[in-house]
Amino acid sequence: MNDYVLTVTCPSTRGIVAAISGYLAAEGCNIIDSSQYDDLGTGRFFIRISFISETGAELDSLSEGFARIGADFSMDYKFHDGSYKLKALIMVSRFGHCLNDLLYRWRIGALPIDIVGVVSNHLDYQKLVVNHDIPFFHIPVTKDTKAQAEARLMELIDQTETELVVLARYMQVLSDTLCRKMMGRVINIHHSFLPSFKGANPYKQAYQRGVKLIGATAHYVTPDLDEGPIIEQETVRITHAQSPEDYVALGRDVEALVLARAIHAHIHHRVFINGNRTVVFPPSAGSYASERMG
Repeated sequence: MNDYVLTVTCPSTRGIVAAISGYLAAEGCNIIDSSQYDDLGTGRFFIRISFISETGAELDSLSEGFARIGADFSMDYKFHDGSYKLKALIMVSRFGHCLNDLLYRWRIGALPIDIVGVVSNHLDYQKLVVNHDIPFFHIPVTKDTKAQAEARLMELIDQTETELVVLARYMQVLSDTLCRKMMGRVINIHHSFLPSFKGANPYKQAYQRGVKLIGATAHYVTPDLDEGPIIEQETVRITHAQSPEDYVALGRDVEALVLARAIHAHIHHRVFINGNRTVVFPPSAGSYASERMG
């Protein structure tokens, strides 16, 4: 039996769920999990359905047969193969905690993606990446070579057929052109002190101000720096007795966790961009174990 996912976004109206479920039943499909949200503020409807084809129906035929319903309700829809692994390109600079965490999850099967390579503007993690039998691409970036470096990056994205770019503490700003080309397919992670503590040493600034919560935010990258739609966030409580070094260590842990959760949500098609916000559905039964690792 084929395991599929259907994602739909459309204007809110009556009969959407009935039309979808009726079609799937008629095609010999059994719904395993379903999540939906009706945004009364924008008038948009979102639904994610995980289902099994008990007749061996193929994605192309299911999608083709669904076209009439999609047109009737002005739907943006897509059928996904639940076993397909997205091609992901990871980018990192000199902070390796997120990269290490992602590689570990990938190695034990808790991060079901196809890592097509790791890009860095430094050589710090070349040996680590190569030891995982993953291609490592060194693309140095300076003020004078930034345009050429990004051209090489875009070429690499095309060559590897990258479907998702993960900025695992990559400390270079991507151009508007790349952000628009990969809209909704680039995920970034950073501390959640923005906009309060910008620039260097945000954790030291937080310590000096007596902050009691440390957090991290994973979001889609847009031309507006660090202001893309948020996918996942988490916080950890701290006390006056902890040092700036403790802040940094706790920050590393929460950043790694939040980034992994955001990637899982994206690759399982649980995230819908809703203007400047996102709709993020909970893990389905089939992916719960892997998505809650760590």
